Amino acid sequence: MQPGGQPNMQQIMEQAQKMQQQLMTAQQELAAAEVTGSAGGGLVTAVVSGAGELKSMSIDPQAVDPEDTDTLSDLVVAAVRDANRAAQELQAEKMGPLAGALGGAGGPDLGGLGLPGM
Repeated sequence: MQPGGQPNMQQIMEQAQKMQQQLMTAQQELAAAEVTGSAGGGLVTAVVSGAGELKSMSIDPQAVDPEDTDTLSDLVVAAVRDANRAAQELQAEKMGPLAGALGGAGGPDLGGLGLPGM
């Protein structure tokens, strides 16, 4: 803080730029990462990016019963949900420290910058 209790704008800008770079790096890592979800004991597997984009789907032939496509549909949905859950966990892991640095949603000080929360 400068005399008079005013935050140093140069320090604020440097911290904001550093946090922006960290955010961009985390987003790039999430886009490149892949997580897998499965259902039916591995009969159906789904691979999604860390950002939640469905990348691929694998269906074991044993899961395919022309007389029971409802079960196959349920397995596909469950595998995608499982993969998305894993992606959300990865997002929380990568982005969590940044959210904390931002003071959470309207936290007491905006990113430790000495600015009052909104």
